Amino acid sequence: MNPKTDEIDGTTAGEAVGLLDDELADGAAVADGDEADGDEADEADETGEADDEQDAAEVAGAGPAVASGVAAGAAAVVSAGLGLAALTGTWTGKVASERETLIGQIEAQGGTAAQQISEIYGDAWHTTALVNGVFALLALITAVVVLTRPQRPAWVRAVAVAGAVLGGIGLFLSVGMYFDLFLSLPTAS
Repeated sequence: MNPKTDEIDGTTAGEAVGLLDDELADGAAVADGDEADGDEADEADETGEADDEQDAAEVAGAGPAVASGVAAGAAAVVSAGLGLAALTGTWTGKVASERETLIGQIEAQGGTAAQQISEIYGDAWHTTALVNGVFALLALITAVVVLTRPQRPAWVRAVAVAGAVLGGIGLFLSVGMYFDLFLSLPTAS
């Protein structure tokens, strides 16, 4: 091989092979070092490598290391969804309401008009309010749990606040609906 004719970018073929050998040797040394340090790395994982990262973050002035926030973000979205479901109603509430309507129709046969109204419509109305209230309460509890956890990303806190507001409004409306505060059942004349 002629070093003068086999030059690429000022490097001869012989020099390139030498550089390649050096890189391979360095890679083998690193690999050997990794194998030797493998036991130490396993021990570091067992003793709390996460603690070291948290300590490093605290030393840097960032406070405790911020968690990934995936679970908190999911919980915040769930709380907003539950709050929205409490306001708009759910399939579960509709089924429970229809069940109460059917039971009311069976029980109210031959009763007075006021008794029929209460059995057929009132119980279904209150069942819907109860189911929506449960969803609202779950939304409120989930949102409060997310908000009480420290150092969550801003978007997680914003969605959790939205879930808490929707849950609070849903709970307020459900209680008012259950106790006939907003609209009362029709009366028989």
